[in-house]
Amino acid sequence: MYTYVDGYCERVAPGIWGEPLNSLSNLAFLVAAVLVWRRARGDRTGRLLALLIGLVFLASTTFHLLATRWAGAADSLVILVFVLCYAALFPQVFFDVNRRLAWLGPPAFLALTAVTALLDGGLYLSALIGLGVFAVILGFSADAERRAFWPWFAVTGAIFALSLSLRTVDHDACVLLPSGTHFLWHLLNGLVLYLVSVAMIRKNQESPLTGAESR
Repeated sequence: MYTYVDGYCERVAPGIWGEPLNSLSNLAFLVAAVLVWRRARGDRTGRLLALLIGLVFLASTTFHLLATRWAGAADSLVILVFVLCYAALFPQVFFDVNRRLAWLGPPAFLALTAVTALLDGGLYLSALIGLGVFAVILGFSADAERRAFWPWFAVTGAIFALSLSLRTVDHDACVLLPSGTHFLWHLLNGLVLYLVSVAMIRKNQESPLTGAESR
């Protein structure tokens, strides 16, 4: 018998079907990936995001089926890659920042993650803060086209805050809900990844430039 990761309320024993809801709820990422790909309509940035969401689906599903440490590491790594890519693409797409300069975004995000890790927040808390920062800087933009996107990121941030809360209380909810609440984290995060990706696609489609290839 292998040593499995018992990190969620739903899993009480080893086995590939030890987390049925946590495993099946990952389909939210697959649905999001397909919808983003279709919405992109040739936009390279959108298609890149769709592919990354597809990898999130594969990695998270593998982790919740196998419950091994390597699968958990792969799951976290793929999510980190999506967030870092988004941090680099955001200034390019929304503010026409030079590509080389925009790639300062990922190191800045990693620095923020290091700080939030001291508060036991880590990657997900820094991602939530990042959504808030995006909403604020768009909201104060002098350009009306950019400013129109701030409610989109504000609402997405609120959804992610709820999602993160449900992830946090998973074990505490075991007494009342044997399945836990982690599956709701998946469902809401599928929506979050869809929304942030569509925001970028919409901005590209409104701009005379088309995706990252134009920068």
